Amino acid sequence: MIGIKNGESVAEHSFRTALLGYLLAKMEQLDPYPVVMMGLLNDLHEARINDLHKVGHRYIDFPAAERKAAAEQTAGLPPAIRADLTRWHRELSAQRTRASRAARDADLLECMIQGKEYFDQGRPRAIEWTRRPMHLLRTKSARALARRLLAWRSDRWWQHLVTLAR
Repeated sequence: MIGIKNGESVAEHSFRTALLGYLLAKMEQLDPYPVVMMGLLNDLHEARINDLHKVGHRYIDFPAAERKAAAEQTAGLPPAIRADLTRWHRELSAQRTRASRAARDADLLECMIQGKEYFDQGRPRAIEWTRRPMHLLRTKSARALARRLLAWRSDRWWQHLVTLAR
């Protein structure tokens, strides 16, 4: 929607979401395993139905399509594994547990970070991706990280390393 070529892949997003999930779980004193797993599985359905922009959600029943894709993806797995994956998917969707809220916050934070990186690379409209989800964050730790994100410069992390290498 804002002209980014070769943007972040679903795999990149899922990996960083899982890492953020681990961080948030530790900060919120939760068992990191379910949070990390929900972060990894969060967008598994996109392998079949792609990453649909929010504008597209207006025109299709995306939650139903997501459930159908997830069910078909896990249909051939051993029953115990399929049950785990289905349980985590449902838990994440329902947002009733602290772990599911931390996993959702990790997903939102990752999108916010990606938006900030695109902004720092010269895409000014991408800052909306960083600001818009702020009110959706439900954990104290995610809200604190998000506030710091606004002042963070994603393109500066390596500069002190160059100075040290001289």
